[in-house]
This record gives sequence, structure tokens and C-alpha cells, in this order.
Amino acid sequence: MSDDARTIQSFLETVHPYDSLPQDELARVAGSFGRRQLAAGAEIYTFGAKLPGLFLIEAGGVEILDANGALVSLLGPRNSFGERGLMRDGRAATTARTTGAATLLVLPVAEFRRLVAGVESFAKFFSRGRGAEPRGSDLATRRVGDLMARDPVACAPDTPAVEAARMMREANVSSLGVTDPDGVLLGIVTTRDLSHRLLGEGRDLATPVVEIMTADPATLSPEALGTDILHLMLERRVGHVPVTEAGRLRGMITQTDLTRHQAVSSAVLIRDIALADSASEMAETTARIPGLLRQLVGGHSAHEVTTRLITDIADAVTRRLLALAEKELGPPPVPYLWLACGSQGRQEQTGVSDQDNCLMLDDAVTASDMHYFEKLAKFVSDGLDACGYVYCPGDMMATNPRWCQPVRVWRDYFRGWIQTPSPEAQMLASVMFDLRPIGGAAHLFGDLQQETLEAAAKNSIFVAHMISNSLKHTPPLGLIRGFATIRSGEHRNQIDMKHSGVVPVTDLARVYALQGRLAPVNTRARLVAAVEGGVISASGGRDLIEAYDLIAETRLEHQAARVKAGEKPDNYLAPSSLSDFERSHLRDAFVVVRTMQSALGHGKGALN
Repeated sequence: MSDDARTIQSFLETVHPYDSLPQDELARVAGSFGRRQLAAGAEIYTFGAKLPGLFLIEAGGVEILDANGALVSLLGPRNSFGERGLMRDGRAATTARTTGAATLLVLPVAEFRRLVAGVESFAKFFSRGRGAEPRGSDLATRRVGDLMARDPVACAPDTPAVEAARMMREANVSSLGVTDPDGVLLGIVTTRDLSHRLLGEGRDLATPVVEIMTADPATLSPEALGTDILHLMLERRVGHVPVTEAGRLRGMITQTDLTRHQAVSSAVLIRDIALADSASEMAETTARIPGLLRQLVGGHSAHEVTTRLITDIADAVTRRLLALAEKELGPPPVPYLWLACGSQGRQEQTGVSDQDNCLMLDDAVTASDMHYFEKLAKFVSDGLDACGYVYCPGDMMATNPRWCQPVRVWRDYFRGWIQTPSPEAQMLASVMFDLRPIGGAAHLFGDLQQETLEAAAKNSIFVAHMISNSLKHTPPLGLIRGFATIRSGEHRNQIDMKHSGVVPVTDLARVYALQGRLAPVNTRARLVAAVEGGVISASGGRDLIEAYDLIAETRLEHQAARVKAGEKPDNYLAPSSLSDFERSHLRDAFVVVRTMQSALGHGKGALN
């Protein structure tokens, strides 16, 4: 091997995913790289040019520009670029040039493709997709790490049995791990052990747990599957299985955990809601939604499936509250339709959701009838709040008289917003384009959505304003390789995965739906329809859908992790909590979103 190849190999050992290669493979790859020395301001490649290979920065800096010349990223040593074009058609999806004198390593196309095809770490690193992870949430295919209780309760071997019993009572658990000072599992003690081996044998309550514990119990690793738990419990006739890594206790699985898992499903929750006779009863059911979220995410359900199932529960709560309201208030004087907008309208609710709703009333409604609908709106909105769907901070609710109106007034609203697109009109139109009927007389919505889309799409000024409005939320990209995090306050150094993550894509999808007069309301469905309808290119649409999938799934994984840790789900993610691999891919996804925003802002609609 030449001295140059040895230098490159030493450098690659500090760069992921090359650091995962065996030494002989790493030596081969190092020998395949070429080196380029470039001056400041040198053009590396231009948008649409055929790429010579994958670029890796050894020294210096590189700026990446989109098809319109807008700066989307600044890269430094150990950053790769050009992979997006290589993973597509071999042509550059961006323009790249140096910001100062730079040394670049270039991996030939054939070698790059060989590695992606044959080395799992490369395929995973250079593909934004999630790969072939198991989908669904069947217990048998769930990983033990997703089922176990976090931070298991443990005690030392010399702990008195009476103290162990107190610890179980206070933690509301039926077993304790018995560990040494380094956390290595020595055994477990259960309520059955206390009953049979302590009380049943008349031992002193101060007996050390080491004398009554089950020593060296059968264990599983966090990577084991649910089916392994079932087999172990049945074969060993045990109800508690410790989870260990390198001998150290990491969690505990019990028969109760398995029962709880099988009992939490959207169908079960919806059944319980349908049988509820009050908002308080429904609140007991919706309190189980975080558990459902954790289960669905842990089972690798697609994000659009997870949010759809969670939204179905909100829909069921709303319809049940409407039925209870009519039972209390009597039949409505005229037909009405309750609609949801926002995340519920788009069927994208997560573990954190407020309520956004409105009422459309039959045009035969009279002034004296309005008192009924005021009471109905209050009944339902109060009930939703009690169930965890907090009041909308912007008062976008049916309790606001402005959003409880006859259909003719709603038509006037949309007509006025389209004809005079003021900032408020743009905001309201953005919200109301996501309307979805939930309960009541569906015919009242009728052709209103399609009529509005037709009228709006024909008004070029309105469309231009909608485009401008959609670009107000930008991805959290810092120009110097990292993320633009929140600078102060409670969420300092974190990313708002809602307003800076999914909302920019939601806004893009809404504009595409307007341009193409597309009926879907769900963001991902809008993106798919935009590709199929030719509103955006197939390659640009695919990139954006993959980026959205990654952003949305990262948000849900963060929320599920908080639930697992016993915390309330939120939208604030600290990039430092992610691995280098995860940070790299999340940032790439944000770059795609910014690029698509730039394309839309320049009137091109998509990547070419």
C-alpha cells in the first residue's frame, strides 16, 4: 500500500460508516479513493452534471446550493456529499463549490455502488429510508427492549426481606432484581418468594433477600423477540423475566406487561369510548393513548399508520360527545356537521394534540336556533379538553361564534379569503383547507371543498400568497453543519420537531394540493397525489416523501421514548440525544425540505 493510501485509510478510520469496515476491506476502499486539491471558490460540480463518485471532505469547506442557487448547507471535514444524486440517476441534485482551499477524496461510482449493495452499514447510512424493519405491532415480533419496564427496581443481596417488600409496594411492582454494586444481576426476588420462602417457612422478616431469591434466573437480551418471552415463561413456568446486557440488569418483563400490551390497541380504546357515558369515562380511556403510541412506534408501524390510529380515537371521542350532547340537549333544530381541521383534520395526531374544529349548519338555521349549537359546541369542546385535547390557543373552535355558521357563510368566508388574500386570510385558509367531516350531516360539506380548490387554484394572486405563507416555517438548519436549535428558555439547544420539522412539509403539501386541485387532506397522501398528478417531479417527490417519513418517524420515536421514560410526550428533540448516524440523516432530510421550499419559492415546484 502506498503512503497516500495509508494516510487515507487512517482518515477513513475516523469517519462513519468506513469505521465499521474490516481492515482488509478498509484498505481496499482507501486504495480506491482519489484525491483532489481545489482552490477557494472552485466549482466541484453543477446541478444535473454526471457525478464522478462520492465526495468526502478531508480538509477545508464546501457549500451546497440548490437548483436555484440558494445556499442550503455548509460542510466541513468528514462530511460526504453527492450521495443523493448517486442513489438516484447518477446526476447531481445540487451544486457544490469550495468555500476556501479544500482537499477532497473521491470514491468512484462503481466502488460506491459495490459498497452500498454489499455492506449493510453503507446501505443504511446512504439511504434515507428506514430499511426493511419489521412492520406492525404483533407481540411475537416485538423486541424485548420495547416491552420491558425502564429503570428496573433493584436491591443489594444483603437487603432485609421486609425492606424489599416495602420497595415493591412503593414502586408498585411484583419483583426486584438483586444486583451487585456494578449492576450485575445475581438473582430476582418476587412477591411469590416472599410468600412461599419467607412467610411460608416462618423466617425472620430481616432475612437477607439473597437467602430467598431465585439465583441465576433465565434472562433475555433487549434484542430478543416477544416470542422468546412467551416460550421462556411457558417452558420455565415463570412470570418474571429479567432483561440483561453484558450481565447487567436493564429491565424486567412480567406476565402483566404482556397482558397490558395485548390490551392496548386502537380498536379496544374505540370500543371503550363507544360505551362511555361521560367525558370523564372517556378521559380514562384516552389516558392510555401514550401507551398505544409507544406500542405502535416500538412495533415499527409506519408513521402515517400510527397517527391515523391515534386520530381515529379522537374522532371516536368527538362522535361520542356529539351523541351525548344530543341526548342531553335534545335533537338539533336543523342538520349540522362537526368538522376537524389541523392535525385531526389531516389524520396526523400524535401524543401531543390540541383541538381545532368548527360547525357548519344547514342554511335553514335561525337566530333562535343558535343557542342550541352554542351549547352543543361548548359540551363537545369541554369534553375534548377533559379527554386531553386541550383548547386551541388560537380559539379555532366551534365555541367561537365565527366558526359556528351556516354553510352560506362558510362559502362567503372562503370566497373572501381567496379574493382578498390578507395575512389573516392566508392563515385561515391554510387551516381550513385541512377540514375533514367528523360527525353529523356530511352532505353539508358537499362540494364545498372542491369548489374552493377550483376557485383558489384559478386565482394566481391567492396561490402566490399561499406559497409565500408556506415558506414561513423553515427547517432547523444551521449553516455550519449542525442544527439551528432553540437558543434560550426551557427548550434551549433543542429542535421543535413540530413547527420546524413536520410543519414545513405540511405547508408544502397543502400548496401542492391547491396547485393540483387534489382532494386528499393528509400530508403524505397529498405528496403521493402530487407526484401522481404531475404537480411535482417523481424524483423530487420521492426525496420529499422519504425526508418527511424520516422527520415524522423521528418525532414519534422521541415521543415514544419519553413515554417509556415515564414522561409526557412533547415535540422538543435534543440533537445531542441522537447518534451521529441519526443526526446526519435527519439533517439530510431537512436539507431536502429546504431545497423543495426554494424550488417552490422560485416557481419551479420541485426538484428536476
